[in-house]
Amino acid sequence: MAETVTNWAGNITYTAGEVHRPRSVAELRGVVAASPKVRVLGSGHSFNRIADPGGEGALLSLAGLPPLIEVDTAGRTVRVGGGVRYAELAAAVHAKGLALHNMASLPHISVAGSVATGTHGSGDTNGPLSSSVREVELVTADGETVVLARGDDRFGGAVVNLGALGVVTALTLDLEPAFDVEQHVFVDLPLAGLDHAAVAATAYSVSMFTDWREPRFNHVWVKRRTDRPMPGFPWAAPATEAVHPVPGMPAVNCTRQSGVPGPWHERLPHFRAEFTPSSGTELQSEYLLPRQHATEALHALAGIREVIAPVLQICEARTVAADDQWLSPSYGRDTVAFHFTWVDDLAAVVPVVRGIEEALEPFAPRPHWGKVFSVPPAGFGDRYPRLDAFRALTDALDPAEKFRNAFVRDVLRA
Repeated sequence: MAETVTNWAGNITYTAGEVHRPRSVAELRGVVAASPKVRVLGSGHSFNRIADPGGEGALLSLAGLPPLIEVDTAGRTVRVGGGVRYAELAAAVHAKGLALHNMASLPHISVAGSVATGTHGSGDTNGPLSSSVREVELVTADGETVVLARGDDRFGGAVVNLGALGVVTALTLDLEPAFDVEQHVFVDLPLAGLDHAAVAATAYSVSMFTDWREPRFNHVWVKRRTDRPMPGFPWAAPATEAVHPVPGMPAVNCTRQSGVPGPWHERLPHFRAEFTPSSGTELQSEYLLPRQHATEALHALAGIREVIAPVLQICEARTVAADDQWLSPSYGRDTVAFHFTWVDDLAAVVPVVRGIEEALEPFAPRPHWGKVFSVPPAGFGDRYPRLDAFRALTDALDPAEKFRNAFVRDVLRA
């Protein structure tokens, strides 16, 4: 009997027949070639069954692979292994005087898993994490390695790939010179009269947090690159002490606030790398929609806040720049993202999720691939115009459907 493995939050127990933790890429190739079905776990920070291979499949963890981080300082790139997490990558890159363009709020997640599901940071001009990828190395169904790079007609489907093409053993990412960031927090921003575009454009990265108890934002986290100007913030008062996104939680595990400058990788995430988050206390959902609808969509959410608030820990609104990855939730449109951190009660959360999807439906929302959602697969075809091309790519690279689980099959049937 296979060991019991759960996701980070503990709401998913994987049904894998076998669990493998290869110690080398050669061992990984052998496992893939010999297994009828394969899915990769990543850091387990998904809240649905995207990684579940099913009872006859193999669940593959890359955490035991050598921690590959090869920085090319002259070319400003880094080749990073499939098991490496952002905290490890960021420290290595920064030591060479270089930086990633952005990071997600939590630096503990794996690079390959984040990229494969369209995970993002924040900023009007910042694309999702996948937008920095220039080359993908995959072990395909027969155990062979395929490299897909920018310029290849298939590249647009290779990065945000839902694990449907093979096992990502390495990615090559673009870098830029290292920079410092100041993080300023403002409190009690009212929704009434909100100029969302102006607030979001204030700095390099802006996050707006609300618990929807009132039609307002509890906090706005403004992350300014110190090499760029910061206009005034006339809409809300500055915080007088450090805060946590979730009301009542201690701020000690959050990145430094109060405008104290620091390295990019110690300010762009909301949480410190040395803080290891516990599991089992939350669920998450996220919806990404065209940025021009941000204010109207926020008012739609405010209209059902009495339903949302009882099961909500915090909601975060961020912006993301458009990209050209076929299955990216930001594909082809500048985006606003609404992220919901729920209480750990799936039965209570699911009806609220359905209500949110109904309220946001006029704005064509795309759910984050790794979160809790109930959008039926039939809707994906209209929201992802390159889905047919992605389907053809999966057929070409995985004709025996070794990497397709129930989640992927639903997406491809859309």
